[in-house]
Amino acid sequence: MPRLSSLSSALAAVAACALLGGCVVAGDVRPYPAMAPVVPVVAPSAQPTAGAIYAAGPGLNLYGDRRARDVGDLLTITLVESTTASSTANTSISKADSVDMSSPTLLGAPVTINGIDVLSNSTKGDRSFAGKGNTAQSNRMQGSITVTVMQRLPNGNLVIQGQKNLRLNQGDELVQVQGIVRAADVAPDNTVPSSKVAEARIAYGGRGAVAQSNAMGWLSRFFNSRLSPY
Repeated sequence: MPRLSSLSSALAAVAACALLGGCVVAGDVRPYPAMAPVVPVVAPSAQPTAGAIYAAGPGLNLYGDRRARDVGDLLTITLVESTTASSTANTSISKADSVDMSSPTLLGAPVTINGIDVLSNSTKGDRSFAGKGNTAQSNRMQGSITVTVMQRLPNGNLVIQGQKNLRLNQGDELVQVQGIVRAADVAPDNTVPSSKVAEARIAYGGRGAVAQSNAMGWLSRFFNSRLSPY
């Protein structure tokens, strides 16, 4: 009975894992959490002289352009991501063992029992393993997304964050970009390529009928997971 109960518990655990895997919406990409404010260690700023009329911060700029530079400003991130990776591995191992022991003789005759030579023996063993793996992946993303300046660092860099949600025919699409850009990298048309975004976190995905039709089912995912004994 204890063995039967332990087997039932194990089967229940496997079924629970399979059901939990099936609860995840196929093709669903969860967005990153909001970026925490970046607080660098900087030297204390000099205190203003009493009676001065200058006050630091955004204000009226008669001769500046419209590039994003202050908290709340908008700029456009141009997505130009392209990655390609490939890997190939081949492994081959073989080993052969062979031992032969001739039958000793006693008084000029082999030792036998019922006519069977019991002291003569031989062993032989062969082992071999061959493995081959090949993987290739290529990703490309093009487009644009407008983000908001969340923080301006003391060195002039801008912490940006933004996302775009699209509801198309039978699915939802999500594009999210977070990171830090230099004010000098902002082009005159107020755009920055994604290749110049530091600490970049880019999420793209969707959910719906199209995403589900392009995803593996929960039972297939189980047999391709670490839980599968085969």
